[in-house]
Amino acid sequence: MTTSRQAGPAGAHVLHVRCRPGTDEASYRALLALICDISPVLQVLPPSAALVDVAGALRYWDASPYDLAQRIRVRALAHLDVDVRIGVGPTWTVAAIASKGPVPVTVVAPGQVRGFLDPLPVEMLHGIGPVQARQLTSFGLRTIGALAAVPEATVQRILGGRAGRLVRDRARGIDPRPVTPTGLPSTTSERRVFDADTLDPDVMRAALLETAVVLGDRLRKRGQIATGLTLEVALAGGSTLNRTRRLPEPSHHTDDLRVGLYTMFEALHLQRARIRGITVTADRLAAAGTAGGQISLDRVRESRLRAEPVMDKVNAKFGPGAVRPATLAWRKAG
Repeated sequence: MTTSRQAGPAGAHVLHVRCRPGTDEASYRALLALICDISPVLQVLPPSAALVDVAGALRYWDASPYDLAQRIRVRALAHLDVDVRIGVGPTWTVAAIASKGPVPVTVVAPGQVRGFLDPLPVEMLHGIGPVQARQLTSFGLRTIGALAAVPEATVQRILGGRAGRLVRDRARGIDPRPVTPTGLPSTTSERRVFDADTLDPDVMRAALLETAVVLGDRLRKRGQIATGLTLEVALAGGSTLNRTRRLPEPSHHTDDLRVGLYTMFEALHLQRARIRGITVTADRLAAAGTAGGQISLDRVRESRLRAEPVMDKVNAKFGPGAVRPATLAWRKAG
């Protein structure tokens, strides 16, 4: 077992991402969207975990599995204020057990599986229930190593045929289950929490612009468009305000998202309200090819659309939001 950067072995490419208990659904969905930016081979494990296969992403990012795990964790903390534990291993079972460890990122190389699993208590074996664990410990099988060492027939007599075979295989690190990509969530969100409650409208506009840039980049990368937007504003007293707006036409362009967000924020009339944070959600996502585009005679908007491919290339290399519009005029609704 290792947590060093140099020890990201080629065979350990399955990441098990585990949120802290009690993580709300909005934060969980935002985390899934963040992970999709790293690797599209994502299997959702509700309510607070996910499985990621990064084998195909290593060359794209020119990084080790450990690097990608750290990137997910740092971005989750920085952008979502969500702390995660990540296990990296050659199989689903090994990665899931590793994510229960005390350190943020635990990497288990294929050659280290036995040394990692054997000393652990049998209760830590992924997929085993409390009743099964009590049955095994009553027969003196208190560690995963002891369970792996006994004949398969013995475990089958204790737990039953299929269950005994499955548990013993997992105790030996054998788990042929692949990471099966599940569909992207029908929404994707970005949250910003301010260091101090703010009254400054310029701070809010900058935050709204930043979320529009990140969401637009994410949607274009996925080949999706948003039909609507939802803006949630968290106030200093603990209350929240929500506004939902249907876009004039489905879009993944930053400028369209920005205008929609500015319009909703202005409609809230929060001149004297102290704001703690915002959450922006792109709703009712669809494939980008399912909607037509309206021809626009707005030269400013068209110039921004032409700049998007260049921004996307830079953001793909340095991360979403690395390049964004420097200034955008505040445009009132109507």
